[in-house]
Amino acid sequence: MEAGQRGRLNSRELLLNTGSTFWKCLPKHLSPPPCAIRQKSPKLHRNLQNWHSNRHSVNGSLANDSLITDDKPLQTAACFLQLRLRSAMLSRTLLSLLILPCLVLPAFCQDSESSTPSMPAGIDLQDGDTFVFLGDSITHQRLYTQYVETFFYQRYPDRRINFHNAGIGGAQAWDALARTGRDVLDYKPRYVSILLGMNDGRYRPFDAEIFANYQKDMLTLVSRLRAGGATPILMSPTMFDARAARNSRRQRDPDMLQQYNSVLAYYGRWLQDVALETGTAYVDMYGPLNDLTVEAREEEPGFTLIRDAIHPDPPGQIVMAYAMIDDLGQRKALSNIRIQPVRGELRASANGGKVSDLQKTENGLSFSWLADGLPWVLPPEAQQGVDLLRLGHKATREGLEIHGLPAGRYDVLIDGELVGTWPHTTLARHIELQGNEKTPQYQQALKVALLNKQKNEGPVRKLRDGWRPFQNWARMERTLDSKALSPAPHVELAEKAATVRNNLKNLDSLILEAEAEADKIEDEIYRVNQPVVRRFEIRRAEK
Repeated sequence: MEAGQRGRLNSRELLLNTGSTFWKCLPKHLSPPPCAIRQKSPKLHRNLQNWHSNRHSVNGSLANDSLITDDKPLQTAACFLQLRLRSAMLSRTLLSLLILPCLVLPAFCQDSESSTPSMPAGIDLQDGDTFVFLGDSITHQRLYTQYVETFFYQRYPDRRINFHNAGIGGAQAWDALARTGRDVLDYKPRYVSILLGMNDGRYRPFDAEIFANYQKDMLTLVSRLRAGGATPILMSPTMFDARAARNSRRQRDPDMLQQYNSVLAYYGRWLQDVALETGTAYVDMYGPLNDLTVEAREEEPGFTLIRDAIHPDPPGQIVMAYAMIDDLGQRKALSNIRIQPVRGELRASANGGKVSDLQKTENGLSFSWLADGLPWVLPPEAQQGVDLLRLGHKATREGLEIHGLPAGRYDVLIDGELVGTWPHTTLARHIELQGNEKTPQYQQALKVALLNKQKNEGPVRKLRDGWRPFQNWARMERTLDSKALSPAPHVELAEKAATVRNNLKNLDSLILEAEAEADKIEDEIYRVNQPVVRRFEIRRAEK
């Protein structure tokens, strides 16, 4: 599937935390006629008729999990069905209602459908290329970024790819604009992914003026990155887990809890429209997190990937990393080895590496294998997300097929280590080794993952924390330039800004120091990740 095509609107995406208030802005022509609902879901149509006949008994507000325990479940289900029926026109219609066309896509819109550029099929990172992750605190966490980096370190050991984390906690699109020079474009990136929006919505119900500012700043950011020679990658904001927020001790506005996940969903759909109109790559971060949460809560109501409601935990971050790998055209099998007899002789064919020295033995066969890369292996804290996604099978499948073995059970050894025992029929169908912790290639890949974790928890964290004062200073300067303060507070803020600016004199030296430390660890990563010839032996198991 091509990049950006996964961003479809489905009914589950707006299930969590969604109240009917947000959708009252929809014009009547967006609501499908009763016959459409009846045709799409006869059961829902019948239940709606029953609900309308008894609606005088319905009261209370809609919570994030209303389809299970709260009031107005069928009303909400109808809303979702309406959205599915009209998903193709939803974003454009809302956009025309909320924002003047001149504010939306000033330099991007095309005159006709035929002139609209096509979305890129993916990214193509080569040796020497740089990839920048631009974002807010979710990027500052250094988790989804770390997991994506690890994928490329393991999959393409022959390419020295440079990665730079440019996330700062609390950042909005305007904050990113303020540092696109030194923190982004100075690295000469080929690609820049943009994960912003969580803070831009200001944690409140939908506000057209706030959204207009987000649009303006995001479009300016995209233009500036392109002017600087980089290819932007738009990414939807992640989900807001209202149930997790309600379970915390922090007091929040009930209207915000009811609507904010929907606000973020809409921000993401607008970004997808921008991507479609401008031929920009797009990653759906919202949908996979939301869908997995809904599915898991069918059996475990307390399930969450985002315990603080905003910042995904490691399992949620691997969901995000996989969304990037998938939407950017990188999801494919790592390798497959096929051994079979042909006219009495063993023959080998393979993808993702080279088989050599294939020999028939008394109890089976053996061969040497040099893979092009390593399986995508991640630190233990991300394992829950790996399991939820079936990540290995989807993104890093390492297959082995052995045909023509006499009936029986066979041990598979790699470099003399037993990694498993299978019947001859299973070996003929194929086995997958990518998640097998006993294989030497898994252990080699794990060393790469742990080295990258060390890099991100050490020098990368130091670098990102060092940028935070710059963001504070830029915001102070913006307030001072706006002349919104009376004289006394203006003077006080100017003094604070001067102090922070003075402290920023050490930022460049901190950057150079952190980058030097990161480079040393990266050198070790590229020493450890190099392919090694492995000796496979398939022999009949002892009874």
